[in-house]
Amino acid sequence: MIDIDVYKDWGTFTLDVKLHHQGGILGLLGASGCGKSKTLQCIAGIEKPDRGSVTVGARTFFDSDTKINIPVPQRRVGYLFQHYALFPNMSVEENIRCGVRSAASKDEARRTVRSMMERLRLTGLEKQKPAQLSGGQQQRVALARILVNEPDILLLDEPFSALDSYLKEKVMTELKDLLQQFPKDVILVTHSRDEAYQLCQSIAVLDQGRVAAVGPTRQLFADPQSKAAALLTGCKNIAAARKAGPESVFVPDWQTTFCTNRPVGDGLCAIGIRGHAFTAAAGENAFPITVTEEIEQPFEWIVKFRYGSQAAGTPDIWWRFAKPDRPAVLPEKLAVPGKAILLLYR
Repeated sequence: MIDIDVYKDWGTFTLDVKLHHQGGILGLLGASGCGKSKTLQCIAGIEKPDRGSVTVGARTFFDSDTKINIPVPQRRVGYLFQHYALFPNMSVEENIRCGVRSAASKDEARRTVRSMMERLRLTGLEKQKPAQLSGGQQQRVALARILVNEPDILLLDEPFSALDSYLKEKVMTELKDLLQQFPKDVILVTHSRDEAYQLCQSIAVLDQGRVAAVGPTRQLFADPQSKAAALLTGCKNIAAARKAGPESVFVPDWQTTFCTNRPVGDGLCAIGIRGHAFTAAAGENAFPITVTEEIEQPFEWIVKFRYGSQAAGTPDIWWRFAKPDRPAVLPEKLAVPGKAILLLYR
């Protein structure tokens, strides 16, 4: 269990994050500079908040009211930095041994290192230097060095940013398997919705130093609630909107009214429609369109279009579909199910 309520003002940037996470892997998803890494640093003790509190499990790391501020070494935090921070002149075995608690005897340290190397499939690389390892091997060495210290919480800061794209999927699968064996809390920072979706049970979306949305991963993707969350979960079509009826919305830029098939709240400020939600088949919310551009990608098509009465100067709308689904002739109308329209309230 993690409780975070921290405020810190750097002058040019303000962090004001309130989060409660019951357990498992929590993803902090957001654009660069939104405060994701700063939040981790407040948990680890690298940054001291101006006020607030940080609690992990039964331990309070920081509380401005009671003047608690546990030193970094005593917080038992495992922090995986973006570029792993391995010692370049040390071997794999020596790097991992650096993480063993100082109270351990030499024999205990040796057994602990050997056991961790077996667990993370590093056996045979004992004498290798970091420069001789692949990106995935370097990440496993860095994790081994952290895990031998038996941390109470694991913080992963953009763990795939140092990897080439062709390695990322393989390493992501390996890390997912490893994290499922870690019995304590994990917070993973990423700007990739794919990484967050595959690895995290819950996601908090950060926007300009604040939490824009939080919830179980699949629920958040299905119903992001905020414009920032919709954008960061991959929605390309976001437009200002207002409530037009109990179950309908009006989009001024598109001059179009959509039926949503569910209640619309009074605080609605925008809607989102994911590119794959449109269909060429006859259905609800079907309106005439004009195709403006066709973009072929390796496995799908992107068709950009505009509604018949769409206001000049507004962005084109994206329709995405798999290559085998391309119709012989692009339709004159597109439909979208009401339940596929994302209702955004902030």
